[in-house]
Amino acid sequence: MKIQILLLTLILACTSGCAQNEADVSENPFYQTLTQEEKEVIIYKGTERPFTGKYDKFYEAGIYVCKQCGAELYRSSDKFNSNCGWPSFDDEIAGAVHRTKDGFRTEITCTSCGAHLGHVFLNEGFTDKNTRHCVNSISLEFVPARISQGAVRDTAYFAGGCFWGVEYYLEQAPGVISVESGYMGGRKENPTYREVSSHRSGHAEVVQVIYNPSKTAYKELAKIFFEIHDPTQLNRQGPDVGNQYRSEIFYRSVEQAQIAQELVSLLELKGFKVVTRIKPATTFWKAEGYHQDYYNKNGGTPYCHRRVNRFS
Repeated sequence: MKIQILLLTLILACTSGCAQNEADVSENPFYQTLTQEEKEVIIYKGTERPFTGKYDKFYEAGIYVCKQCGAELYRSSDKFNSNCGWPSFDDEIAGAVHRTKDGFRTEITCTSCGAHLGHVFLNEGFTDKNTRHCVNSISLEFVPARISQGAVRDTAYFAGGCFWGVEYYLEQAPGVISVESGYMGGRKENPTYREVSSHRSGHAEVVQVIYNPSKTAYKELAKIFFEIHDPTQLNRQGPDVGNQYRSEIFYRSVEQAQIAQELVSLLELKGFKVVTRIKPATTFWKAEGYHQDYYNKNGGTPYCHRRVNRFS
């Protein structure tokens, strides 16, 4: 009887340990919050149905990043049409993809976070490189190379604590057409403020900035963002505490990502321990009406944001 109890205890311990490890992967605060459908492929190594993925017949210029952690994986120049039903690439960005023997196949995962991508096949003759990375669309996020030249409007997304204060300062910037408060980065569709405040939705409080790129550059807006909040505070801003108050830039193009990283590097050279995440933009969910233009409607000034010169 004692032996049976001991064996049962060991089995339960192993089971709970594995479950905890899976939770640690999907709930890592520095990773994108995944939907259940995304988890089935990315965490539990499933496969989406062929010819259903959004990137199967998609050939715009840009890069493909990991849906879970945002690491750059593939360039659009290495994508080709194999008619297999899944996005195909004949090369990866150096060091970005890890290969593991999986029976008769070779599994490919994101080197940075271990997310399941698909499988790699050799010697099929599709391209001169004789390699086919067969990747699930759901494991990827596409980032365009740049926004079209001559555009009269562009969009930026910033999260830096309570969106009331971020909105207040960014709507005063030259060239800004409008600023709206909302939510991004989580798994819940059409989230409410109450759901985001529960710390379980994965969303951050975000502002959507529509601006005229001929009157102001994205870099200038990003600089303002870094100067109106404290980018060294993790999951908080002043008295506001929680993952919805994290510091994060959601980029829409490779160019925006590069500019954001450049500014982070400048701040780090100055001695700031920056915790700001830089992730590809996902769906922006507009917040409730009473959150829009909060200080303009109610008077006063932000209680946890103020402009501090950090770049000169």
